[in-house]
Amino acid sequence: MEQQQDKRLVILDTETTGMPVSEGHRIIEIGCVEVMGRRLTGRHFHVYLQPDRESDEGAIGVHGITDSFLIGKPRFAEVADEFFEFIQGATLVIHNAAFDVGFINNEFALLGQHDRADLAQHCTILDTLLLARSRHPGQRNSLDALCKRYDIDNSGRELHGALLDSELLADVYLAMTGGQTSLSLAGQGADGDSDGQGGGGSEIRRITGRAPGRVIMASAEELEAHAERLAAIAKSAGAPAMWQALSEAPAP
Repeated sequence: MEQQQDKRLVILDTETTGMPVSEGHRIIEIGCVEVMGRRLTGRHFHVYLQPDRESDEGAIGVHGITDSFLIGKPRFAEVADEFFEFIQGATLVIHNAAFDVGFINNEFALLGQHDRADLAQHCTILDTLLLARSRHPGQRNSLDALCKRYDIDNSGRELHGALLDSELLADVYLAMTGGQTSLSLAGQGADGDSDGQGGGGSEIRRITGRAPGRVIMASAEELEAHAERLAAIAKSAGAPAMWQALSEAPAP
């Protein structure tokens, strides 16, 4: 699942008036961050949207975005071109992609932009929920659970928010697929100088020319002390350790 160093990723999240989309629910927030060479570039797209309908109380409890807050915000039609330009041709990294993609396709369809109403025709879709389930079967794989598993600070996430969640998901995705290749900024080499490659920290360097390590064998006194320690453990436990019994068993 790892992407090539020069692949453009857009980490995306949305918030909505509720669910499902088939009941007329709409997008009220879109947040995206761009990753190139496995580093955040600093480019992002973020907007709150007027959905022309009320949000469900349950949805407001999740994201905290009230109907009054959205008064005067742009409608999707006003940002559709800018949003599509930002994501076009990228690999979209989304947690539970079917949800967000379904809502985005619906927004374009409502505008009559049916050529854009199937994101899979314009972008590669990568679902981090499916990726997490394949790597951590039987475990919780919510964004909060993944942040905890990969030691990513999400202490500022009291409520869901599209931009914050996309930033957290970027960290989770990079950790799930091997971590960042370098601590340098995008476009910088491992020495901090700009080299135009954006991936100078990812080269694997092998150490050659070293003599093999010296093996030091245990002395007779050390072996005797070790045997006495094993005997004391066996006496205390009432039986020798399983690994010791197996090592002393006759070969079949």
